[in-house]
This record gives sequence, structure tokens and C-alpha cells, in this order.
Amino acid sequence: VPLVESGGGSVQAGGSLRLSCAASGRPLTTFAMGWFRQAPGKDREFVVAISWNGALTEYADSVKGRFTVSRNVAETTIYLDMNGLKPEDTAVYFCAADDLAPRFWLGPAFQGDYWGQGIQVTVSA
Repeated sequence: VPLVESGGGSVQAGGSLRLSCAASGRPLTTFAMGWFRQAPGKDREFVVAISWNGALTEYADSVKGRFTVSRNVAETTIYLDMNGLKPEDTAVYFCAADDLAPRFWLGPAFQGDYWGQGIQVTVSA
């Protein structure tokens, strides 16, 4: 099941971007979806996850209050609105889907059932 990401790009600090992730082929209607990111030379980092019906969310502390995740349940598409971007948000962002609830996404054992190819987000100072 390909996860197709879109919306990345370059922005100055304080700016905003919106990422989208759509599941093509089989609809992942009962799967939680979310985002991880990986900066050069760093480990993959959890960003956010949202439950299959959009009712539950989990955010990394580093993005709380700046990033907002939402979900179009019918289309199995999620959106990540990123505001107040900082240079430390620069990374490749990966969309993921898994049948685990969002609260289980934060642990180091999380593997994810499906992953996107990744999309670059660059924030300049």
C-alpha cells in the first residue's frame, strides 16, 4: 500500500507548510496514520500520530502547539499543518500507517506497517 506524501519544500523560520499523505490502492480506513522525521546524522524521530477516526492524537513535545494533524477519514488522507517552523524542524518527513493506536507510536519498538518515501522540509534561519 503506497503512502504518497506531498507538500514539502523550503521556508524561512517562522513560516508555515502543509504536508499531506494519502494511501493509494487499499484504503487504510482502520489504521492510525502519522509522521516521523529524520534529520541528517540523526535517528528517526516521532512527530505525530492520529487514530483511524481522527479522535485520538499524539504529538512529540518538540512540535506541540506548532503542528496540527488532521484526517479525512473517507479518503484515508492525513494533513500536517506546520506553523512557527524552526531550523531544527529541517528533516525528511515520512508518513506511516499502522494498526496500533497513536499512544504506541512513541516507543522505540514502533516499526510501522506502511511507510511513504519521505519528503524534504527545509527551514532556513
